[in-house]
Amino acid sequence: MSFNMSFNEEQIALQKMLRKFVDNEMIPVRALYDETEEYPWPVVKKMQELGLNCIVAPEKYNGFAYDSVIQSMIAEELCRGCTGIALAVLTNCLASEPVLIGGNDEQKDWWFTRLCEAGKMASFAVTEPGAGSNVAGIATTARKDGDDYILNGTKCFITNGGVASQFTVLASLDRNQGHKAMAFFIVDSELEGLAIGKKEKKMGIRASNTVEVVLDNVRVNKKWMLGKEGDGFKIAMKTFDASRPLVGALAVGCAQGAFEFARDYAKERITFGKPIASYQAIQFMLADMAMKIEASRLLVQKAAWLLDQGLPNTTEASFAKCFGADTAMEVTTNAVQILGGYGYSREYPVEKMMRDAKILQIFEGTAQIQRIVIAANLLG
Repeated sequence: MSFNMSFNEEQIALQKMLRKFVDNEMIPVRALYDETEEYPWPVVKKMQELGLNCIVAPEKYNGFAYDSVIQSMIAEELCRGCTGIALAVLTNCLASEPVLIGGNDEQKDWWFTRLCEAGKMASFAVTEPGAGSNVAGIATTARKDGDDYILNGTKCFITNGGVASQFTVLASLDRNQGHKAMAFFIVDSELEGLAIGKKEKKMGIRASNTVEVVLDNVRVNKKWMLGKEGDGFKIAMKTFDASRPLVGALAVGCAQGAFEFARDYAKERITFGKPIASYQAIQFMLADMAMKIEASRLLVQKAAWLLDQGLPNTTEASFAKCFGADTAMEVTTNAVQILGGYGYSREYPVEKMMRDAKILQIFEGTAQIQRIVIAANLLG
């Protein structure tokens, strides 16, 4: 089975529609939301109207059947406009993966009906003050009590946490057993004992809601456990295999937006009587940017394609996430350089893109963790 990447007419039409949407609805307001750090509800509502609130949802709920390759294309197009705004709906995808992987029909019906029909928002609650990349080190506990589990712990850096109506929460059933005794739970935001803590003041993706989530004796019925006791770590790893190509796509979109702006600026900016794009120094920078963006895009598409074929993609997912994020950081930094002093000014969008790009090297497993994963698979 050979890797073949091409879009059909319907998918190309979707891509063109998304580019028009980004140009008309996201780019004009991205600076506003970056400055105010407000959640972009008006844009979110418009994305929901386009059926983008949960693009990983099965067709019976969403009305669309987007495979992983098309999901990556959608993520790229949205992030070309604004990574922070795009994360509003794309975080729903991450939060939904454990439900897709470990959920039964009742759990899927409850989860996806709310997202796709009622326009609810979701959140993935795994990271903690002492456990980020080391998922097995989480301290949140789930204690069995009759037909319920009682959850206690604090999650941090939780995207969409302050606006979410539902969470997928990873907890430990016995901390002495590490990754062998973990479980995912679907948690309704209205359950007693769930509270939203501080809102993070971030370098970038400021339109994205990032908060602390506190679980204080939150009682969850056993029917909302995903899979069975001990499945939590396995579900988390499978979730990352699906989500890391998507993060790679975020990076490609962010980089593409910065490249396009720098390229167009270089053709218009006059120094010493001619456009700076005529100088070889700038041409080489643009050429390197374009090459690395295309290489990142192909890595993302390969990792997503493998996922669609039901084939192992752990290494390729880390390739896509790591190389894509590193490329986004390099491309946005060079875009600022090409614009010079204007690039450093908030009047132009590339400084925002540079700030947004940094998180892509950190969340969903840092660039260093990706290299550990890659090396472990290479060395067997």
